[in-house]
Formats: sequence, C-alpha cells, structure tokens
Amino acid sequence: MIVFIEDIKLMDISDLDLNLLVVLDAMFEEGRTTRVAERLGISQPMVSYALGKLRRSLDDELFVRVGNGMRPTRYAESLHAPVREVMRRIREEILRPAQFDPSVAQRTLTLCMSDMGEMLFLPPILDRLAKEAPGIRIQCLALPRHEVEAGLSDGAIDFAIGYFPDLAGAAIMRQGLFAHPFALVLREGHPLLEFEFTLDHYRQAKHIIVKNEGRVNQLLEFSWKKIGLTGPVMVELPHYLSLPYIVSSTDFIATIPMAAAKYFSRLTGVRCVDLPFEMPRVELKQYWHQRSHSDECSIWFRGLVAELFLNKDPSSHVFSLQASNRRRDHISSLPRHSPVFA
Repeated sequence: MIVFIEDIKLMDISDLDLNLLVVLDAMFEEGRTTRVAERLGISQPMVSYALGKLRRSLDDELFVRVGNGMRPTRYAESLHAPVREVMRRIREEILRPAQFDPSVAQRTLTLCMSDMGEMLFLPPILDRLAKEAPGIRIQCLALPRHEVEAGLSDGAIDFAIGYFPDLAGAAIMRQGLFAHPFALVLREGHPLLEFEFTLDHYRQAKHIIVKNEGRVNQLLEFSWKKIGLTGPVMVELPHYLSLPYIVSSTDFIATIPMAAAKYFSRLTGVRCVDLPFEMPRVELKQYWHQRSHSDECSIWFRGLVAELFLNKDPSSHVFSLQASNRRRDHISSLPRHSPVFA
C-alpha cells in the first residue's frame, strides 16, 4: 500500500510502525513530550524514542524546539489533519464494537435442529422475531450429525439447537438449556390404560420408534437393553411428524421426550403418561462457533434463545402462543360496536 500525503512524501506503509501515530497525534495536541507521556501513561524517554523512530521513518524532524515547547515542521503540519482522521476512524469504527439494533437488522440466521426441535423451538422464536427483529430471516438446514461441527466451523450454519452430544470440539461454544425426561404416548381408550401401567405391560406392548439422524433414539435403545426389552420394534419412522397420528389410531405406544409428548397430546388427543422405569434425561443445548462468539447479532440471538428456553418446558410456549392467537382471532371477529373496541 502506498501512502501519499499532499505531494510531499511517497513511502511504503510497511516501513512505518502505525502504533507511533498515537504518539504523533498526542504531540499535535500537547506540544511537549512530558505532557504526551502523562496523557498516554508512558515515560518521557519512551515518547522521545517514538519520535526518533518517526523522524527516521518519515525523514523529517517533525517537531523542533521553540522556547519551552515543540513546534511542528511544515511537513508535520501537513500530517496533522490526516493523522487526526486516521485516529478518529480507528477509535470510532474499529475499536468501538458495532452496535446491533434488532429492530432494523437485516440478517439471515441458519439453524440446525431436528424436526421435533423445529416444532418446539421455532414457534416461540419466530413469534419474538416478528415483534422485535422483523428483518431477521430464519433458515433451517438439516445436516447429518457428523457434519454439524463442520457446518458451524465453515459458517454453513450459525447455531445448532437440540441434542448434539457429538459437538465436543474446542472451538464449539455451548449453553445448556434444559433437560428432557422421556414419557409415553398412547391413544385414549388403549387397553393398557385399564390397569396400573407396569414394566411388564411396557415390555409386552407394540412399540413404534423414530430412527433419524438424531441421537435421542440411542438413549432409548440403551434403556431398553437395561430393562430386558429385546423384542422387535414393530414400526420405525424416519421423523416425528406422523407419529402422533399413528399412535392415536392404533394400539402402538411410543417413548419420546416429554415436551414432544405434551405437544402431541394437545395436538391429537393422545395420552401422555409417565414411564414405569427410569431413563436418562436428554440434555438440550444451543451451540455456536467461537469465531461468531463476539458477533453482536449472535450475542443477541443467543440471549433470546436462553430467555425463551433456559430451564423451561418449550411445549408451554407453544400452548401459550396457540391460546394467545385464539384470543386474538376471537377479538378480531367481534363486531366493531363491541365494548372490546370502546
């Protein structure tokens, strides 16, 4: 890069220590090396040493002694305005963190989560974005679990939200949100509901399981081995979408995370009951890469996710949103002369 200042000097910027501009800028303001030292919190000999390096680099005296002070040379005077502008831009545009205003931000955030995560996490997230950050667009990307870390690293995704125990790299940042217990869903009027539901009943039932790219089903299979459930699973599904409808119309039962079980019970009327044995909880977290850790938009979005889901049941958000929308739709359908609008 070539620095050209008022046709006076032509030089390669690599020959100049840009840290010395701090001293030069202070000299323009103070006019004495002792005052510059006090202002910058360094010793007077260090100021003199810096001025010496500047003189050699710029091939000019820069400041000459006049009376009790130092006066800039004509060349130094020509540098005053450019140096002041450079220092201003460094302070205001480089050293000052960018201010993020969600209300006017235009950004696309790419999220990786399971289909169950999309059902539970997205409604409250989208509701908040519509109110606080209408210019932020959400894109969901499904990646095989072995590609999620690379996706965070290369920027293909901004966040992974859910159960991703394989994300253990040193550059992967994480925040725990909540722990999922498991529950059982089965149809209303299922024969098993006529008795006290026992472990033997559970072993003898016809099971349906979701086997997708997630790791939740591995916890289930591990628990089944511990309780001696070795019989074949009668139905395997690649995703959760059709599960509640199959369960609600057959005698199959399904063991799924509690929040999803509650959601399905409200959606299709299936029963949600406790398991007759202990299972490990699913630890759900949000993940991001270290290189976006200080990004203002990333910080804001992580805070939003934590506010919504930290130590909370995500299904409760969905239910409250549904109730709120029903109330809003009811009010909007009332005649305009109704007292509600008075």
